[in-house]
Amino acid sequence: MKRTPLYEAHIVLGARMVEFGGWEMPVQYTSILEEHRAVREKVGMFDVSHMGDLIIRGEGAEDSLREILTNDIKDLALGKGIYAHVLNEQGKIMDDTFTFRVSLDTYLLIPNASHAQQIYGWVRDHVRGAEVTNVSERVAAIALQGPRAAEVLQRLTDKDLKSVKRLYSDIVDLKVPSPSGSERFLPDILNFPAPPPGATQSYVTRSGYTGEDGFEILVESGAAVAVWNALLSAGKDLGLMPCGLGARDLLRLEMGYLLSGTDFDGTQSTLETGPGWAIKWDHKFIGREAMLKQKECGTYRKLVGIELQDKGIPRHGYLVLVGNREVGKVTSGTLSPILQKGIALAYVDAEHSAEGTKLLVRIRDHEVPAVVVKPPFIRKDKK
Repeated sequence: MKRTPLYEAHIVLGARMVEFGGWEMPVQYTSILEEHRAVREKVGMFDVSHMGDLIIRGEGAEDSLREILTNDIKDLALGKGIYAHVLNEQGKIMDDTFTFRVSLDTYLLIPNASHAQQIYGWVRDHVRGAEVTNVSERVAAIALQGPRAAEVLQRLTDKDLKSVKRLYSDIVDLKVPSPSGSERFLPDILNFPAPPPGATQSYVTRSGYTGEDGFEILVESGAAVAVWNALLSAGKDLGLMPCGLGARDLLRLEMGYLLSGTDFDGTQSTLETGPGWAIKWDHKFIGREAMLKQKECGTYRKLVGIELQDKGIPRHGYLVLVGNREVGKVTSGTLSPILQKGIALAYVDAEHSAEGTKLLVRIRDHEVPAVVVKPPFIRKDKK
């Protein structure tokens, strides 16, 4: 298994390590529920260095990415990020990604860990007039998430973080002494202005996978441990906790966010998974024609949110029924600590996908009543 630059830091903190997408990653440090609560109420920190990082730069970068992504990056504001799917010619999802416009003709595309190499090859093969560089092994990423995330990060920088709006990105110089050669972030590729002496340069996006305010902090891998430890120290009195994949999965499911390989596996289109706003039909992209044909046919299943109306925990693979007839299957499910109810994402027949539709979920030998709801399952007024 691969290991991130923060592997030894996880061991020191007593994390329980598991295999995830070919990587040895922390699943928890204390308890999943305790880490979940820290993110929802205070602040938590995740190692997300296993995610891919591709730099696309050059005069043809924008036009090429427009043909690759379901969403449209035309005239994307500097620093702005956009969520989109990468499809094959048959309209099936290869991966879901975020793309940030770093500078005039430079973009950062972030694929999922298990698809990073595949997406790198796909982008490289379909880009014209631009250079594609895979910097995944050079970059470490730390996700700082929760209501107090900005307060923690602000302690390590003179930059006013209020200037970094949600789903935007910027250079942030951190007051963290860094190993020699790691002071600047990708200096041979991005050419950002040099940070003050002794500081570590980071590229920060105000984004995340939890539904809370937060940041994803990208640094050269050699600086990862120093930045991780500095954040731990800066957030200690604010309740910051290191968090693992267990809490991350619980948090993302409460928001209805997709998990690659679980909620889509290469056989679904964006029409099936949603969200609808991730498709901009008025530009040409790979897979568009196939999805238009699917849209015309209209017989595909749709991924919906399901909330149980009685006790039970829905799990991946559980059947969804109407009466005695199978109409779908659960992809992700859990017990929400916020709602104290079972929640799930599930593919169901289109005729049973409307909000408010009553269903049954077969849990072992019981059929538990459920209803279709529109994610996210939790909102600010429910917390």
